[in-house]
Amino acid sequence: MGAARLRVGIDLLEIERLERALERTPRLAERLFTEGERAYAASRGRPGQHLAARFCAKEAVAKALDLSSWNFHEVEVVGKGGPPSIRLSGTAAARAAELGVTVSVSLTHTGRDAGAVAIAG
Repeated sequence: MGAARLRVGIDLLEIERLERALERTPRLAERLFTEGERAYAASRGRPGQHLAARFCAKEAVAKALDLSSWNFHEVEVVGKGGPPSIRLSGTAAARAAELGVTVSVSLTHTGRDAGAVAIAG
């Protein structure tokens, strides 16, 4: 078997869009984010900004792995200091193993937008 093909996923989101959705549907945060992700965001000055970046990371990872059916908790952004990393479980972990890849992410945000790029290789 040859080397794994490099796969890339990207996602961009207007932060206020997620903040409004979280206000309208309070349990949405529990469905989309792990306890650790919510705790990290809650410790920051503008939690929605950090949740939006994590949402983008999850979507970017799903694109890089070509996931068609998955649970948002199966892709978790971890790390409190330094660059973030991804912890996969369930369907997402099985797909990465099937492809023979590991996943790395880069997150970014401005006052208005959040984004993420995922590379699987």
